[in-house]
Amino acid sequence: MKVKLHTYKTFLFILLIFCQLTVLCQTKNQKLVNAPKPFVLGVIDEIQSEALAEKRILNIYLPEGYKQNDTTRYPVIYLLDGSADEDFIHIVGLVQFNSFEWVNQLPKSIVVGIATVDRKRDFTFPTSIERDKKNYPTTGHSDKFISFIERELEPYVQSKYKTNTSKTIIGQSLGGLLATEVLIRKPTLFNQYIIISPSLWWNNGSLLNRSSKISESTFNQLTKVYIAVGKEGLTPTEQPRVMEVDANLLAEKIKGFKNQNVKLYFDFLPQEDHATIMHQAVSNAFKFLYPKPKKE
Repeated sequence: MKVKLHTYKTFLFILLIFCQLTVLCQTKNQKLVNAPKPFVLGVIDEIQSEALAEKRILNIYLPEGYKQNDTTRYPVIYLLDGSADEDFIHIVGLVQFNSFEWVNQLPKSIVVGIATVDRKRDFTFPTSIERDKKNYPTTGHSDKFISFIERELEPYVQSKYKTNTSKTIIGQSLGGLLATEVLIRKPTLFNQYIIISPSLWWNNGSLLNRSSKISESTFNQLTKVYIAVGKEGLTPTEQPRVMEVDANLLAEKIKGFKNQNVKLYFDFLPQEDHATIMHQAVSNAFKFLYPKPKKE
């Protein structure tokens, strides 16, 4: 009888251990099933720049179906202020949405977000305004940043990723000033320009007085320019300027070149201000850059 009781206790002990192991295994498996996974929006790339004497971070969005060994090539959208905590995420969202097959407003595109280091240094040319020199001592080196784009960034992206010949730049505020300077000085760097709330007040609006290669009869690259501005008011200058007026002056300047190869769209968004305009303007820009055929 004692043997049977001992055997029974042993059986219960083994059964208890087995149940505990089963519960532990189930818990472990459950944890593995419910383990959080990263949500991948793009890749982080780096490029060492000789022009800027520093390493620059690139946030890259590759469209759905992108394959490095495929023959398909994609347009590239270069985004200034392209850090993850700036405009990269929400602009990528617009690109993805507008390239959905059921929307079909935009071809599937690569987005290259250029992470910011010092936008006042990179996006401005030298100024003669003493107050701005004092308040913003690092300014005035857009020539180096444009050289970085032309000689390093674009060749790097074209060699590493599956790109075609379509190149768009998006810039807002000081980024819009930089995009305008590129358009005026080196228009062939991009064939599509999205210029939003450009800070044309810099150096008392001197960029508006510069000559441009666009005005030359030899400029025959088909170029689309979208300019947007909201109700943004006076500029932060000693001599007050109105951003809406400056944006209009830029549009009139481009119209005045009378170059048939340059297509211009000016977009006034009175319900937006300097803080809110970016997202709506880029959405509108895609409709201008990629117009859908009119239904008959």
